[in-house]
Amino acid sequence: MIGLRTGDRAPAASLGGVRQTATFGALCRGPDGGRGEERRGERGRAIGHIARGWMREKKKRGTRTERSSETRHRGPEMGGGGQQPEPGSSLYTWDEVQKHNHRRDKWLVINRKVYNITDWATRHPGGVRVISHYAGEDATDAFHAFHPEPEFVRKFLKPLLIGELAPSEPSLDRQKNAAIVQDFRALRERVEKEGLFRTDPLFFCLYLGHILLLEALALLVLWYWGSGWIQTLLCAVILTTAQSQAGWLQHDFGHLSVFKKSRWNHLVHKFIIGHLKGASANWWNHRHFQHHAKPNIFSKDPDVNMLHTLVLGNTQPVEVRMIRSDDLAWSMSYYLRYFYCYVPYYGFFGSIALVTFVRFLESHWFVWVTQMNHIPMDIDHEKHQDWLTMQLVATCNIEQSFFNDWFSGHLNFQIEHHLFPTMPRHNYWRAAPMVRAVCEKHGIPYQVKSLWRGFSDIVSSLKKSGDLWLDAYLHK
Repeated sequence: MIGLRTGDRAPAASLGGVRQTATFGALCRGPDGGRGEERRGERGRAIGHIARGWMREKKKRGTRTERSSETRHRGPEMGGGGQQPEPGSSLYTWDEVQKHNHRRDKWLVINRKVYNITDWATRHPGGVRVISHYAGEDATDAFHAFHPEPEFVRKFLKPLLIGELAPSEPSLDRQKNAAIVQDFRALRERVEKEGLFRTDPLFFCLYLGHILLLEALALLVLWYWGSGWIQTLLCAVILTTAQSQAGWLQHDFGHLSVFKKSRWNHLVHKFIIGHLKGASANWWNHRHFQHHAKPNIFSKDPDVNMLHTLVLGNTQPVEVRMIRSDDLAWSMSYYLRYFYCYVPYYGFFGSIALVTFVRFLESHWFVWVTQMNHIPMDIDHEKHQDWLTMQLVATCNIEQSFFNDWFSGHLNFQIEHHLFPTMPRHNYWRAAPMVRAVCEKHGIPYQVKSLWRGFSDIVSSLKKSGDLWLDAYLHK
């Protein structure tokens, strides 16, 4: 009748000038068991009065929650103040927020809203570390960069909301450049309006098709010409090409840049990285998203940290849990398929030797391509820069050509990829002029190199690091 069950506690209401709290069952029964028309009438009026008050309060809370949900990623103006806080919400300063950046105490800010992620961080689908890297900071741009379905994600944020920034507080922390942030968010709105986040299905179908064709061609070589040394070398080169290109394709699905629904991206990602490459999707997600969140930053970007080759004690094995049972099943399917196809030609140990050689060739392809955009750039401790500046000082581009696009999986547009991780890669070239214009406006270096210059810069950068270490070691 009024949405209250027997035994439910109703909100406090004024009965005859006295503040009381009642339950539905007690009001119905009364002290004399509910006898008498007059007493029943009084109880009926009391129930109606309490129910109306309860419904009004429920409606008020719902309205407040609805208003507090941000629907635009651009957010308030970047200068001090921003929008007015919701009535009755807790207000915080940046000094207060920044105190909560510890392992067991984590707050972050999205669109001026303050969230306590301490207990929820371990359940974060992208991993506990990537979200923890933004504890005590404004995470607005990172939030929109990683989530293609922000409205869906906000449902998980609502229970974590504890307040918002005080009106006197700026929208950005640690003296970040408000003009740069505002122009970047305007840029993001522009690329969205121009449809640069829309996928061309034919592009990815053809890309997957050419990988499967290469896999079939490698087997065809052995079937038709046998398993001699020349044929084996040719087979290894073809398999290396297929594996490298599958690596770029799994990267697309891992970044949720193909399908509109995240779950479809995750499913195909598991197929490509698991069945076509024999690796773990979960492991890749947990490491790679950290790299994008804080590129080239010590202790936050795993690409510039030492790998956990061994796990010891009771805590580390839990923290490094990155390979799940479903990932293991997908990976095993790759090796079952591989041995089924190649054991008839090379035997068991010969097949192991072949796949090891293919991995050796593929690793060089992967490392040279991925590190030519990062190793020569700035590698340092956390500086708490805005999203645009942080990504630009850690990345550079390689000149565009059909070969460079194919050879690098479009990671020659590393700048655009880092700024917009969920953008389909076939649209990077369209976004590049707009990004360059914003960088030129604010004096942020936008570096573009030739492929060979990118490779040589890796060597010169490593030599410089070695020289600095030797000098520091000899003169310590």
